Amino acid sequence: MILYFSGTGNSRYVAARLVQALSDELVSIGPLLRQRQGWDFASQKPYVVVSPVYAWRLPRVVEGFVRQARFTGSREIYFVLTCGQDMGNAAAYIAPLCREKGLSFRGVAEIVMPENYLVLFSVPNAEESERIVRAAEPSIDAVASCIAAGKPLAHKSAGVVDRLKSGPVNRLFYRFFVSAKGFRTTDGCTGCGRCAAVCPLGNISLENGRPAWGKDCTHCMACIGVCPEKAVRYGASDKGKDSYYRK
Repeated sequence: MILYFSGTGNSRYVAARLVQALSDELVSIGPLLRQRQGWDFASQKPYVVVSPVYAWRLPRVVEGFVRQARFTGSREIYFVLTCGQDMGNAAAYIAPLCREKGLSFRGVAEIVMPENYLVLFSVPNAEESERIVRAAEPSIDAVASCIAAGKPLAHKSAGVVDRLKSGPVNRLFYRFFVSAKGFRTTDGCTGCGRCAAVCPLGNISLENGRPAWGKDCTHCMACIGVCPEKAVRYGASDKGKDSYYRK
């Protein structure tokens, strides 16, 4: 069973390619998060969690999902993480989570995909994004072959910088950046509601025909990427930047 969490489409693309190669079941975590509880899964094949990294670790919402979900059948679980550059020391935090759940951690793979966190980074244009995706496909296929053969995924050893990024930097990221306070709409907003529909936490509602953000935000950037009018923005940090959303 392939379970994926995706804000702007990178992880969804990777998960779909894995499903095709492994002839497995595809489950989106996003809609399930709105239910808050009652996540029960049964699979005779290994579980595969596909997710972006947030500040060089599994997103807290995904970590919480895995912690609360009930997995029956197979006890093996793989993780495939999409990132703009690298996953840091993410594996060191996933391994104890699996032990806590009584699951056999079969490793984590790093798949470099187009950067989408425009709060801090520049997003590649459409042509460059496609080049990055095409370059990632052999790595995705290699992961699928490894899983099909029942082999563990070998991840690179973490260095000092990796441990800093996934440790103190990650904590600072959540403390100072992960908030809905900076989201806004321009006059181009038509009130179509797509941002509210795509939000995995149900954090956006329409008030007087315009989106309003609550306090439960994970900074997935889906609301920005899905807007057909490019009317959802974040503070002043995205001025002049492209947004990214892969359908």
